[in-house]
Amino acid sequence: MGSDFAALGAALPRILEGMLITLELTVGGALLAMAIAIGLGLLAGSKNIVARGFARAVIEFFRGTSLVVQLFWLFFVLPLFGVEMPAMLVGILALGLNYGAYGAEVVRGSLNAVPAGQWEATVALSLSPMGRLWRVIFPQAWALMIPSLTNLLILMLKGTAIVSTITMVDLTVEINKLRVDTDTFFAYGVGLILYFAMAYALTLIMNALEVRAKHRLGRGESLGEALRFRTPTRDPERETAA
Repeated sequence: MGSDFAALGAALPRILEGMLITLELTVGGALLAMAIAIGLGLLAGSKNIVARGFARAVIEFFRGTSLVVQLFWLFFVLPLFGVEMPAMLVGILALGLNYGAYGAEVVRGSLNAVPAGQWEATVALSLSPMGRLWRVIFPQAWALMIPSLTNLLILMLKGTAIVSTITMVDLTVEINKLRVDTDTFFAYGVGLILYFAMAYALTLIMNALEVRAKHRLGRGESLGEALRFRTPTRDPERETAA
């Protein structure tokens, strides 16, 4: 076991570089996926049949085809037509397009979940269509969609491991290298811990966004109150009953 930790110490700089690649792919892919999800989600709920049909076609195409094949298509096929991109950009594009298609359904569903009375109220207030959406409807839908988007974000983090197939050296590749110098159980145990740590950090960030979004709607405590350490309050009636 001592030699395993010595090998881990020697490999730590390379593992941190791999983690950085994984995080860059996750953050870049998430930002692109969010932009695509909002755009396609709005178009999918549009009354315009052409816009709605376009959004449905894009969503179904990227949901219905393999992420690995999409990645290979961007990395190996596009250069045949003179379009060559860095591996990092290809990874972010593939992840953003694929998970953005799933996210579009989350956005569309969350917008539809906003009570009809809210839509009617925006009309009564004579707000412009853009004002109705961004000032009243979307803030409520945003609070609803965050838990589902958190799941997609965690799935994307784990999905970044496929970039090793296009010559990128991410965390999974570094863990495989560590396995050569250590015990298999030890190497993949380290991999599990590192992926869990990154996923949990992302979950905490998304939970903070959800608390903030709900507080802005007048529901629940503020982020500062949620983070404040408080001593549990005593309930005299319950203690007496006990």
